[in-house]
Amino acid sequence: MKSTDAHERIRKLLVTGDNRLKQGVGPEKARESWEQALALAREAGLEDAVRPLVEVRLADLPPG
Repeated sequence: MKSTDAHERIRKLLVTGDNRLKQGVGPEKARESWEQALALAREAGLEDAVRPLVEVRLADLPPG
């Protein structure tokens, strides 16, 4: 996968998670999107750049 493709897919997954949470879909669905973004970043060698973004989002999720 090209780096630009990976960047775009990661960005879309992060935004999808944000939107799911804002729309009240549920924190579990938002978490799923953000974890997919992190997994993709790991595969593309971008984990160090993406992990802090995901960690902040996950920390803001309500428990449970």
